[in-house]
Parts: sequence; C-alpha cells; structure tokens
Amino acid sequence: MKILETRQLKKYYGNGDTQVKALDGVDLSVDEGEFAAIVGTSGSGKSTLLHMLGGLDYPSSGNVIVGGKNIFELNETELTIFRRRQIGFIFQSYNLVPILSVYENIVLPLELDGKDIDKTFVDDVISTLGLKEKLQNIPGQLSGGQQQRVAIARALVTKPSIILADEPTGNLDSKTTQEVLGLLKLTGEQFHQTILMITHNEALAQLCDRVIHIEDGRIVDDSNMDKNITGAGAGRIQGGVSHEK
Repeated sequence: MKILETRQLKKYYGNGDTQVKALDGVDLSVDEGEFAAIVGTSGSGKSTLLHMLGGLDYPSSGNVIVGGKNIFELNETELTIFRRRQIGFIFQSYNLVPILSVYENIVLPLELDGKDIDKTFVDDVISTLGLKEKLQNIPGQLSGGQQQRVAIARALVTKPSIILADEPTGNLDSKTTQEVLGLLKLTGEQFHQTILMITHNEALAQLCDRVIHIEDGRIVDDSNMDKNITGAGAGRIQGGVSHEK
C-alpha cells in the first residue's frame, strides 16, 4: 500500500537565465513499511525534496500525498497539525530541547498535541532503543549516538505515517553510524514504520531496502537492494566526527 506519493513535484527559484530548478518534476511513491534512501550530492535537490515531503516548504507546482491526503491542500494550521501527527522527523543535529530530560524530549510531540501518552508503546520504544537508564538525563549528558536514539524515539512515539531522516548519522563516527542505522532498521521492522532517509553517503544507502538517486532535481535511478545491515557492506560506512565518549 502506498503511504507517500509525489506527482510532478517542482521547486523553481528565480526566472529566466538565472532560474534554478531545485526539483524538476519528481514522481515518487513509497510503500508502507519501506526503508528507502534518497542519495545525492550537495545541490542535487535531496534536501529540498525532504522539505517538500515533510510539508516544511511549498512547491512551485505538483502534489505530495501522505496517507491519502494531499498535504498542500491544507491550510497552515491544518498542515502544522498534520505534520505533527503524521510525519516524524530525525535530523543530523538531533534537535533535542537541551533543558528537558530524555523522557520529556521523547513525549514532547504527544504533549504538544494534547494526546494521552500510550505508556505501553512508549516504554516499548524506549526499551528497544536502549534508553531505559538514560530517561532522567538531559541531552548534554549523552553521547551523539545516544542523542540520536532519543531523536528516533521521539519520531516513533506519535506513530506517524512516515519518518523522514535528514542525514541522521552525519555527526557520528563509523561505528555509531552502523549502530544507529541498525536501530532505524530494527525499529522500522518492529513498529511497521515507513522510513525515508536522505544521505550523500552511497555506502550507507546500500544498506537500505531501496536506493533512489537524485541529480539536478530529478530522480535518475531507483532500485531495490537485497542487503542486510550486518552484511559485508556495513564495513564500508564512512562516518563523520565522533561524539562518543
């Protein structure tokens, strides 16, 4: 079943000779439960695409349909509510609230939405991500990998239609990168979650179920992969600066 679809999605900046086509007619569909990577170099359009899929920016033309709803037919208030309930975000910089505890960060989206907390589900997510012993800590007391676990938990607890991960391992070393990607795959499978990850890291992308390449605002290749996170490809991941202590 399709959970996300774009139709002739375009984002143009400027006019005439100076016009930049950040997205130039992107048609994409993602099935429920898929773990897909969108790969591209800087300036390829991958970040612009993520912002469109998450309703963070408006296209020049075209549609984004999430869970059967065309998100750009919603007004600003409706879109904010829809985004909070149906789209989970995981960012490279974690985006945790520094003065809140781990637990408070995890349940923050639920509290902002005035929802009752499904304690059993939240506890299951916390246990799966190995955060039980860190619930009273604040983000500054955690390693980079631990902070990203909190961000993953926060994205999962609203039970969104889709999770959008923007370079989620960009600030992590290679060992922690593999660990975080493994947790993303595990939680995706365990909680039947659809995940779309933006990355420039080809080796990292090869460990996903599906790899979509974007260049000059267009999808140029879309292929399913048959690899496991624990397979030989995992050793090729190249991480960034370690935040581990």
